[in-house]
Amino acid sequence: MAFDERWGGLVLPPAPMYDGGPRIFRPDTPEVAPTGGWWFEAGDQRTAVPFSFMIGPRGEFGIHAERWVALHASVEGWVESVALAHHAAMWAKRITKVAGADVDALQLGLYEPVSEVAALADGWWRGTDSLIAVYKGEAECFAKPAYRTAVIYSGLDEWGLHG
Repeated sequence: MAFDERWGGLVLPPAPMYDGGPRIFRPDTPEVAPTGGWWFEAGDQRTAVPFSFMIGPRGEFGIHAERWVALHASVEGWVESVALAHHAAMWAKRITKVAGADVDALQLGLYEPVSEVAALADGWWRGTDSLIAVYKGEAECFAKPAYRTAVIYSGLDEWGLHG
């Protein structure tokens, strides 16, 4: 009920990954999670995807298919991540996408984690003139490391980095 009161009916912009994410937050009937607690579907997908968008036992936002993968520690984290993707895409001078093993080559230790996205499987990092989004949710859900993806938004000024 708390999720529905706060988020129910919210129309979301398309997310850059996960085939756009859920279109409208509309909770479904809770189900018992195998690890204890409950989870429920967060809303209908924008497109036909092989997973459902779910809210986990501790309020995490994630996907479920072959297994449950929490993408962000909260619904707010998902919303912040989608908003940041739109902001970064608007202000970046260059956008580079890498996948699979190339994601491991990124030196994320040189960047500051963006705490607002409440990163779990997916996260964001901020550098001096760039933002990096790393998406590992589908890779973990389907045990396919090649599905890991990173998007590097570079050539950002102070406004592009912080909004």
